[in-house]
Amino acid sequence: MVRRLRFNGTGSGDDGCPSVHEDLDTGDVVVHGPPLTDPEDIAQLQHLGEGEVPIVVPRSLLVDWGPKDMTRQAKIIDMDGFSRLFEQFEHTAWRLETRRRYASDEDTDTYAQFTRGEPVDWNEIDSEWCANRRVQTGLGKRIERVRIVDDPPTTGQLYLLDNARRNSAVGERMMNLSRAEADRLDLPSEDFWLFDSRMVALLLFDDADNLTGVELITEPAEVVRYSMVRDAAMHHAVPYEEFAAGLAAKE
Repeated sequence: MVRRLRFNGTGSGDDGCPSVHEDLDTGDVVVHGPPLTDPEDIAQLQHLGEGEVPIVVPRSLLVDWGPKDMTRQAKIIDMDGFSRLFEQFEHTAWRLETRRRYASDEDTDTYAQFTRGEPVDWNEIDSEWCANRRVQTGLGKRIERVRIVDDPPTTGQLYLLDNARRNSAVGERMMNLSRAEADRLDLPSEDFWLFDSRMVALLLFDDADNLTGVELITEPAEVVRYSMVRDAAMHHAVPYEEFAAGLAAKE
């Protein structure tokens, strides 16, 4: 069976060697780097089995990228604590949205309007959420999102593409990326917020697409992994207006 390997990080800024990968199913760690070849060095090794190849990696590689705690307890925060993150962050709040629908959207009047084919005047929508975004972006903070969209888009994704006009109006930068491109980039299916490149709020959903909780992740290696996802997604995503125009052109 083919392993599902996740790239954790590298100790080299040039050629990506040596590096650490982690098996997502077993937790096994795969390390690759330059082989140890000097016979005198190899002679000092104990328990080197047939077919095994000793490699040399900097200690800092294992410190920075090796798993730190196999029994890390998930830190779950409540919705009030989650809301406070949008007041407490200092520089950037970034989200990856990967789901095909969000149950909370379907409970809104605007969703009912949209599905009836009626235009939604997002400028008339005001809320505590809108006020917070205006305050934070008014302070010079950045709030950005990349939304993954299927081909063809689901109703929920089309609703959010229309809703992006409201996000943009209150200062958020809205981007979109096709599901095919996200898969090509090996982006995770996780839905999360990344705050100040130091804290991840992983959103937890049930089978009915209801938000059930938020897991707070601060382990440095994990935060860096999510930051790498952000960088890849932002590099390939396009502004929502351009993405919407591309969909319209297909119709």
